[in-house]
Amino acid sequence: MQAIFDTYVRIWQRDGWERISTRAIALECGIAVGTLYDYFPSKMALHSGYIRHCIEALIQQVEQTVVEPEALCWEERVHRLLQLVCGVERSGLPWYHPKLLGLEPTVAEHKHQQRAHDELKQMWGRVFRACTDLPRPVSAETIEALHLAVWGGRRYSILLELGEDEVRSWASEMERMCRGVVLGGE
Repeated sequence: MQAIFDTYVRIWQRDGWERISTRAIALECGIAVGTLYDYFPSKMALHSGYIRHCIEALIQQVEQTVVEPEALCWEERVHRLLQLVCGVERSGLPWYHPKLLGLEPTVAEHKHQQRAHDELKQMWGRVFRACTDLPRPVSAETIEALHLAVWGGRRYSILLELGEDEVRSWASEMERMCRGVVLGGE
């Protein structure tokens, strides 16, 4: 599966969305076209599968580096979460091009977008539950608001194609906002 996704990304980067075809992906990947169709009957299905792959990879990375380590203080957990979610820390995460976001509403049904939102919101909840040293509890509504603010900001920063320094600055502001919510009040 990874070889198919790698080929998809390589062709996207080289030729653009309009020139991607499942046949071209199969040929360049070295698999039979019929085999690719067994998994992805169209380039839209492949795109949807790749987006799912990106979301799952992000959730797995957050679990491993933010939730599971026991010795982290809440500030470090929030910092690591925001580095990943804001796109500052990208090592080990799949390639995510700004134009992918533009296709998302045309590819995925609303129920699948809702599922992704719920999974990402649950990820935030797991992070805050792992923060056993929080100065005060953070409500589920606040966690969802933080998720929406950060995810919406990330989408906007990707669409604007912000540079690396701008993304780092934005991520720092998101971290400051999250700290303020946790320490100050909801």
